[in-house]
Amino acid sequence: MRVGSVVAAIGLWQLLTANDVRAGLRFDTLPTVTEIIAEFGQHLGSGQYYLDVGQSLIRIVTGFGLAAVVGVAAGIGLGRSRLLADVFGPLAELIRPIPAIALVPVAILLFPSDESGIVFITFTASLFPVLVSTRHATRALPTIWEDAVRTLGASRREVLTRVVVPGILPGVFSGLSVGMGVAWICLISAEMISGRLGIGYRTWQSYTIVDYPAVFVGMITIGVLGFLTSGIVELAGRRATRWLPREVAS
Repeated sequence: MRVGSVVAAIGLWQLLTANDVRAGLRFDTLPTVTEIIAEFGQHLGSGQYYLDVGQSLIRIVTGFGLAAVVGVAAGIGLGRSRLLADVFGPLAELIRPIPAIALVPVAILLFPSDESGIVFITFTASLFPVLVSTRHATRALPTIWEDAVRTLGASRREVLTRVVVPGILPGVFSGLSVGMGVAWICLISAEMISGRLGIGYRTWQSYTIVDYPAVFVGMITIGVLGFLTSGIVELAGRRATRWLPREVAS
């Protein structure tokens, strides 16, 4: 059924565009599925395509990886320390509503290269979903868990490694999953604005020269890469929390 829904959507797209349908929406101006497939074949035979994909992946892995480490550590700190929550909590809440893409001018002024600025935008975009989910998961831990292990003589380090970290993993991976999606959105936007390589940059360049099949190739590539990277995060989350009871689908 999952494959069938995708095939049906592709078939409907081909039907509407090939027959130049205008029913409120102007499907006659969009490329057909066959044109997009032909363009995709040309891209797959070009070294530039793989260079752009590799550059975007390097940026997403760097920015998201840093956000995962910093976000989890900061979330645990804000969730367990009243002092840290009082000092850094208000600052985090002030910055959090600002869209990461709005920080592009700051990144251009702050960093010496476009590459560093794009990684900074990706990092900022994925940081707060991870941080907030980790903080909420830390605060939601039952206090009886920590009291029980302390009664048995556990140290602060053992409480952290044996109670806090395992207990917050479901919340952490929820934040990581959301953060990965947001990171891709802001990465592509940043590449369109100030990049010189990458899928976002190439997609915008195709638009400026009115090469619409290439635009859709870029969009499909972004969707596939986002799907695969999010799937990796989901898989890692299931492996890390395999001790949790699972609902059996009927």
